[in-house]
Amino acid sequence: MEGRSTVIDLHCHTNMSDNSLSVNQVLRLAKANGVTHLAITDHNTTLGVNEGIGLGQQMGIEIIPGIEISAYDYKREGKVHILGYYIEPGHPSLEKMCTFLLESRKKSSLEMIQRVQDTGYQITWEQVKKYAPQGTGVFKQHIMHALMDQGHCDRIFGSLYSTLFSTGEDGREKGLAYVPMEYVDAVEAIQAIRAAGGVPVVAHPGQYDNFEAIEEWAEAGLEGLELFHPSHNIRDAWKIRSLAKEYNLVMTGGSDFHGLYGNPRSYPGCRRELGYRTIEELKARAGSLKLENKRVF
Repeated sequence: MEGRSTVIDLHCHTNMSDNSLSVNQVLRLAKANGVTHLAITDHNTTLGVNEGIGLGQQMGIEIIPGIEISAYDYKREGKVHILGYYIEPGHPSLEKMCTFLLESRKKSSLEMIQRVQDTGYQITWEQVKKYAPQGTGVFKQHIMHALMDQGHCDRIFGSLYSTLFSTGEDGREKGLAYVPMEYVDAVEAIQAIRAAGGVPVVAHPGQYDNFEAIEEWAEAGLEGLELFHPSHNIRDAWKIRSLAKEYNLVMTGGSDFHGLYGNPRSYPGCRRELGYRTIEELKARAGSLKLENKRVF
């Protein structure tokens, strides 16, 4: 499998969370870009995974069942996203956590829409929900999409987004309508992914500056770090390689594709640094975790 024909993307979203494109549309785009292995890693849900696996079989794309959990490092007071690879979709450990997170997001989104209304914009929950018909939650991008279609702005991420939803470097509220959601603890997210037979990996650690916590999380069961990500710079890459070597962590990467709601330069298959050895290592670690779980239960 190793060779030029292998194109791996281990970080991709669909409209089951905060991508503007459906599972089918994402896979068709991935196929057109030569992707051979694609991880569906929607935020706090695995609802699109089984559909993706079926479509992937038809299109000749190997789908890695995944998830991206919205977590928080309460010790250092910072956000952290935990990717899970080769998880069992719908596993009770994930479902319990996802139910909490989806309810938390709905609560914060409802309040954000109320604040947008308070600033003078005529917008309702029902109007915004139309932009997430297949999704599991309303995101800030969906609110902005509704405002854009009403003519209040000409793009999702512009001056109006900054006015309404920007956050400070510490992640705390700054925009007029921004309301943070309640997250789960990072270690709990790692443990839930492991219980579901998955390989837990910190997503874009450079973006949220999660480096200080890696030793602690490795001891708690973390298995990897995302190396190749659109937000990372050379310094981030150096830190990640060093930490991965020190704590025996697998290094992953991907586009973090969000369609209209993300970086226009990031699309399925745009990062081609990973070789098939990464897939082999993830599968090996997942296999070990599943055996470990069988011995426990």
